[in-house]
Amino acid sequence: MELTGAKVLVAGATGVLGGALARALADAGARVALAGRDGGRLEALAAELGGAPASAVDAVDVDAVRTAVDAAAGSLGGLDAVVVAWGVVAFGPAADADDAVTEELFAVNALAPMSLVRAALPHLADGGAVVLLSAVVADAPTLGMAEYSASKAALSAWASVLRRELRGRSVAVLDVRPPHVDTGLVDRALAGTPPRLPAGHDRGEVVAAVLDGMRQGAREVVVDPRERRLVVR
Repeated sequence: MELTGAKVLVAGATGVLGGALARALADAGARVALAGRDGGRLEALAAELGGAPASAVDAVDVDAVRTAVDAAAGSLGGLDAVVVAWGVVAFGPAADADDAVTEELFAVNALAPMSLVRAALPHLADGGAVVLLSAVVADAPTLGMAEYSASKAALSAWASVLRRELRGRSVAVLDVRPPHVDTGLVDRALAGTPPRLPAGHDRGEVVAAVLDGMRQGAREVVVDPRERRLVVR
């Protein structure tokens, strides 16, 4: 898809990666609408992007999410793409996981993106794109991160089916599964202490790969385990 002039909703825009994606899309000429939980950060980012339409919303509030999507589509005159960068993390042995924490992991990492995309599909132009930020753990479940890995794998599996179901509309579904990126998320874990993690992958490379994937109508952004670089395909 052509990014110049594209109407794009970025959900999770107050996060480090979501904010970086919103800025990069705006720099590429897209018309961006924002949704995020932190009202102060959202207001500042909207002002930075020239008064972008913005909605403060909690990812797990289904009605508020639908209202935010409708508002974004109304402000932009429709949608060409949605980018969902919501995410939370928790750590610890699977046998000791708290059920409430597990429910929140799945609610934010899997159910909320699904809900937002369903709300956006009636507004989404044929030939558009859905971008879902998953993680490498969807492919490589990690010790001490069983529930987080499972929530990301659930989103990735859903994306693979959605992609096939939307072929008739030529809507690309881009499943982004980068390695660990230092966004501060681990410091805000719902529970537990993080295991030893590798150095954070270059955030700029992740953002660039997402934009390239949108332009190409690609199906995924994944890491090449041999060269430790991102591949768009």
